[in-house]
Amino acid sequence: MTRIVPPIRLGVNVDHVATVRNARGGALPDPVRAAQLACAAGADGITAHLREDRRHIRDADMRRLREVLTVPLNFEMAATDEMVALALELKPHACCLVPERREERTTEGGLDVLGGGIDLARKVEKLGHAGIRVSLFVAPDEDQIARAADIGAAVVELHTGAWCDFLTAGEVSAAESEFTRLRRAAVQGSELGLEIHAGHGLDYATAETIAALASVRELNIGHFLIGEAIFTGLEESIRHMREAMARGRARLGAPQAA
Repeated sequence: MTRIVPPIRLGVNVDHVATVRNARGGALPDPVRAAQLACAAGADGITAHLREDRRHIRDADMRRLREVLTVPLNFEMAATDEMVALALELKPHACCLVPERREERTTEGGLDVLGGGIDLARKVEKLGHAGIRVSLFVAPDEDQIARAADIGAAVVELHTGAWCDFLTAGEVSAAESEFTRLRRAAVQGSELGLEIHAGHGLDYATAETIAALASVRELNIGHFLIGEAIFTGLEESIRHMREAMARGRARLGAPQAA
């Protein structure tokens, strides 16, 4: 019997285009234009993180993205009343709730779903009732994933940052251990009825590896793709990423489902 492997999608995060724009001020480079180019190059969706301090993506960017995109918009955000209210106004395809600290350069660690209590559960419920698909950005931790399913999240996005950092540092044993956690978390979440996404720190090589996990349905990648685009162009960096993901999926040895 032929095994049917579910397809894997690529979400492109455009935050870092806004970071470059804001470094100088003005309107360029335009993250919305980057999103449109990414879609033309093969992105299945666009992710943008509206931080509380608006350090890169701004409210006006989110509104323009919502207006012009013909692919799903993933609104990455802290689980605050302000952000929930804005999400309910914009009604993106999905919201990914992430931990957020003002002093961090980028998102550090996964969301503490267990510690979020009834307040987090109510926010997930409110967004879900508005027709917004709710994703929780979590570490590959069994208890966090179980709680995500309990409070009604549709998706968990596994934080791949620790694994990527171990690989970069040449800490092979630690990287192998962390990848085992990621693999087990993907299976666990899938068995609980969650859709599994993954992201943070991924490049061509690590995306190829993570794409070989059949339970993973989407990768969300930003910094690496925008960085590569400086040298090769955004279309080319996305094309190479799609090829890497396809190689990873091919390791499963079966055709993808349509």
